[in-house]
Amino acid sequence: MEKVYLCKTSELADNQVKKIDNATYGDIAVYNLGGQYYATADLCTHATASLAEGDIEDDMIVCPVHWGQFHIPTGKAQGFPCEIDLRTYPVEVVNDEIYALVDSNLIAKG
Repeated sequence: MEKVYLCKTSELADNQVKKIDNATYGDIAVYNLGGQYYATADLCTHATASLAEGDIEDDMIVCPVHWGQFHIPTGKAQGFPCEIDLRTYPVEVVNDEIYALVDSNLIAKG
């Protein structure tokens, strides 16, 4: 596993999502849900939309294009038309820095 720096905790307010550009693994969305941090692929599995432009409702991210939903902690597709789950990444917080733990063999984006 490779530790990929995402951002500082101070850059992510409660119930906020932020897109992190990553040329190697594809863009990553990082979330702050009540002080718990999560990371998923940023690209919606249904349409080419950045989930970081969507809205957080409870523990779901709502796609800004067709309003499909994904459960942030698990990446599970929860709302039509989204049927394919999101890739999720384990998160590690060191001091005030948030990292995603990414399989270094994973080069596919999305």
